[in-house]
Amino acid sequence: MFDKALAKVFGTKHEREVKAMRPTISAINDLASQMETLSDQELAARTVQFKEQIAQGASVDDLLIPAFATVREAGRRFLNMRHFDVQLIGGMILNKGRIAEMKTGEGKTLVATLPVYLNALAGKGAHVVTVNDYLARRDAEWMGQIYNFLGMTVGTIVHGLDDDMRRAQYAADITYGTNNEF
Repeated sequence: MFDKALAKVFGTKHEREVKAMRPTISAINDLASQMETLSDQELAARTVQFKEQIAQGASVDDLLIPAFATVREAGRRFLNMRHFDVQLIGGMILNKGRIAEMKTGEGKTLVATLPVYLNALAGKGAHVVTVNDYLARRDAEWMGQIYNFLGMTVGTIVHGLDDDMRRAQYAADITYGTNNEF
């Protein structure tokens, strides 16, 4: 009973976490009009700028707001899919290494583009684990449109690759595959 009373006054843990993310969401949203005015070349050039900032000591987390805004705009332009605020929240949660539960059709594939791009900027490779080879291929091709436009390479680790082919796929900035294949 005491916990319920506290939750009514202060909100649940989930509500407090979402509330704490609102300023970041607002900051990403505030960049939307600026992103829309950029040419395709200017938008794509942001990846080089972000990598330079990391090389100069910025952390990946320092770039979350502008990187998410960049990916959001690329998704709008090339997939005709704009990340909703709830998907930005999902991306922030995944970026923290936590699990974001979403139902079928709520945009998990699109959500993943945000933290995957952000973390690939560090040049260490980012891996996306799917449940089967079909989804690995589909998602790498589909979301690869965003990554490729932004200057990132995309690989796919699926059943039947020889060692040289695997090495080439692992060398990509972003690699999709199944748990078994990784």
